[in-house]
Amino acid sequence: MSEYAIQIDNLTKTYNMYGKPSDRFKEALDPRRRSYHDVFYALKDVNVHVKKGEMIGFVGENGSGKSTMLKIITGVLTPTSGTLEIDGKISALLELGSGFNPEYSGYDNIYLNGMVLGFSREEISEMEQDIINFADIGDHLYQPVKTYSSGMFVRLAFAVAINVNPDILIVDEALAVGDLEFQLKCMDKFTEIKNSGKTILFVSHDINSVRRFCDRVYWLKNGEVVEEGDTMEVTSNYENFLKKKSIKTIEAEKVMKNEETVPDIVEVTSAELLDGTLQPVDIVQQDEKVVVKINYTVKNADIRKPVCGVAIRTVDNHYVCGLNTLLDKIEIPWEPGENVFYIEYNKMSLLTGEYYFDIAFFEEHATVPLEYKTKYLKMFISGQYTGEGIVILDHEWKDTMK
Repeated sequence: MSEYAIQIDNLTKTYNMYGKPSDRFKEALDPRRRSYHDVFYALKDVNVHVKKGEMIGFVGENGSGKSTMLKIITGVLTPTSGTLEIDGKISALLELGSGFNPEYSGYDNIYLNGMVLGFSREEISEMEQDIINFADIGDHLYQPVKTYSSGMFVRLAFAVAINVNPDILIVDEALAVGDLEFQLKCMDKFTEIKNSGKTILFVSHDINSVRRFCDRVYWLKNGEVVEEGDTMEVTSNYENFLKKKSIKTIEAEKVMKNEETVPDIVEVTSAELLDGTLQPVDIVQQDEKVVVKINYTVKNADIRKPVCGVAIRTVDNHYVCGLNTLLDKIEIPWEPGENVFYIEYNKMSLLTGEYYFDIAFFEEHATVPLEYKTKYLKMFISGQYTGEGIVILDHEWKDTMK
């Protein structure tokens, strides 16, 4: 017995893309066998290995190849090349009810769909009552599916897909459907399957759901696996990729143009991220002490009460925290030539991900920038999935307050 439920090696799926319909006929009838199409790679040399009992997440933008891969695994599509080995029966929460016959009753569709999934009539009989109880659509079960409301349809389709006791469950977004009561039932059943040691493939645009459930993650981009491994690491890198992509260069340039600096007064020469022992660090563990060391050259020492400001921003330019020495009533060194100043964060309680520091110097009212460096220093926060948003605030759950 193999330890792997799914083994995909060098899987490739291509489509011929024609500029216009007539090009198909030209290509088919051309005596010289000339090509009139371009080749589109929906998947290109994809390698995925899933051990039995693992829950594997797949992330990627629309068009990255996730759905194509799932359809190949479920047998809906045939790969152009590569090998695919499946050990176990598969059930998929993809296009719910796609195998239903609208003319048949819900009851008949239970058997029809179960046999499509590879189960015998005897095996389906053993699951029948669980499916009926889960769907809970009453006497509608014996009416043609075409008479169902959309709610009844998804209840039955979900009930069949999740109650046929598969070895491998494939979930594409649809973890919970229907009304609130049925959604809770869906989640209970999904948790039961996960805890029973079944193999699960999970595709979702909800990064936090992937983090909650998955043991490992594959990131697909343009039909290729660009990264695979630890859930937090891969999802954080994917999230940062999306954020960076959303940043508009034009807007950034406008910001820079508006940040007019006064020449020959002060220059930030370098900045460094340090840990609690003042050692250089690139990756900061969540809740660790962090020190930012700022080196700057004063060219005009006549400035009265200069102000140093440091701001933390996300990669998509959301303002996380801005501090300055005016608000904290701190005087900074301002001697001609090289100076050094530090800001210490006792507990960097930001959520995992990539952040940037803006570093600036102002006149005494912190209004006119003498020097402003945008995204001058990068920081990556590493840690556990402990919350959502931007920052983890100190907190404590209690059942009573005394």
